[in-house]
Amino acid sequence: MPFSSFPRCSLALLAALAVWPWTNASGAETPPTREIEYASPEQSVWTTRTDARGQPANPLIPVAAELFAKAGIQWHNSSYPVARMFKYLQDGSAQFSILVKSARLQECCLLSRKPLTTTEIRVYHLAGKPAIGSINDLAGKNIISIHGYSYGGLLGFLSDERNRIVNNLALTHPAAFRMLSQGRADYVIDYVGPANEVLAAAPVPGVQSEVLSRQDVHLVLAKSYQDAQKLMVRLEEIADTLDVGRIMRTAK
Repeated sequence: MPFSSFPRCSLALLAALAVWPWTNASGAETPPTREIEYASPEQSVWTTRTDARGQPANPLIPVAAELFAKAGIQWHNSSYPVARMFKYLQDGSAQFSILVKSARLQECCLLSRKPLTTTEIRVYHLAGKPAIGSINDLAGKNIISIHGYSYGGLLGFLSDERNRIVNNLALTHPAAFRMLSQGRADYVIDYVGPANEVLAAAPVPGVQSEVLSRQDVHLVLAKSYQDAQKLMVRLEEIADTLDVGRIMRTAK
């Protein structure tokens, strides 16, 4: 029988089977077959360390490895400049990430209902400088921030001329703390993971810090991935079984 002669109902059934990969003939659940790309930022909020390829030694990569192994899904990781990472998630070139919520993800991606983990942004200063209780306390201050970070949306406040903040940009985490120790500014804004590594390697006498913001980190899945909603539910179920903190600590 010519293909064009197939009844409409038969064609509809064939189309449904082609895009519904989750159950086999025995009724057992089977994973999607399309390999997932995990897109991560080249500038890590977790560490200053790099791997053998010169990419950030992202402690979330081992978490993703366990997540996808339990889901039975083939995957690989690629690191990109932040703008390119968001572009690839938006156009579906990359399908997965683990990130702080961002307005740039709302249209293109599903985010897990619960955070996978949390990171902190802290403000660092020398003894004798006033402690910072909230971002509003930085108004009128002389600060150091690190180039390339949006600080989970806080950069807008730091850059707003109405807040009279002198924002000195450092290219690296170590450079930021050298500037602090040299009195170039009064406060450094940094993520706690990289800051701890820098201060362990090159202590700054008398440095103190306060939490400026806690940032929840979520699973991110492109809506264009096949059966994205169903897969996100499955990934969330698996994530609930993982000791994420242990995996991240072991990765260090």
